Amino acid sequence: MTAMTLRPRLVGERVVLRAPIASDVDDRLALGRDPEIVKMFGGDPINIAPLTRQMAQNWVNDQIDLETAWIIEIAGRCVGDIRLHSINQIDARAVLGLGILDPTLLGQGYGTEAITLLLQHAFGALGLHRVSLRVIEFNSRAIAAYKKVGFKEEGRERQAALVQGERYDDLIMGVLAHEFHSLEAQS
Repeated sequence: MTAMTLRPRLVGERVVLRAPIASDVDDRLALGRDPEIVKMFGGDPINIAPLTRQMAQNWVNDQIDLETAWIIEIAGRCVGDIRLHSINQIDARAVLGLGILDPTLLGQGYGTEAITLLLQHAFGALGLHRVSLRVIEFNSRAIAAYKKVGFKEEGRERQAALVQGERYDDLIMGVLAHEFHSLEAQS
């Protein structure tokens, strides 16, 4: 497969998934590091180092380097990323990662739409059979979005995350192509 088939532009009603562009560095820098979002990723929300231009550039470069990573664009600006990684073509599976970095956009269905667009591509053009992910147990907003598009809890890694001195489980979730398509058909 070529990079064009791996990372086409995916367009939804309110969300566009696209390849990174130069202006994404400024957008990423403007988003900074929100303490709540840092915590949902399993980081320390108290001791957050300021985001530098070089860090924002590195973030964009990471998206460029992974040809199955997309910028999440809402209303013409970069607000995060979504990606498939650890792709195993023999087993037709991959792992999903998602980050909406603008706290004002959380809980409004943008993540669900981005995940739906990516799963349509994963289970369609990429021919995957299974997509999995990990999410920290207290990230209820993300868990709800994942369940909405068909992910099921398959297990948990007990006390795998240390956040602010407390240990939390990581949930392991997965969705199979036929489960996703079945939900899509009901919509």
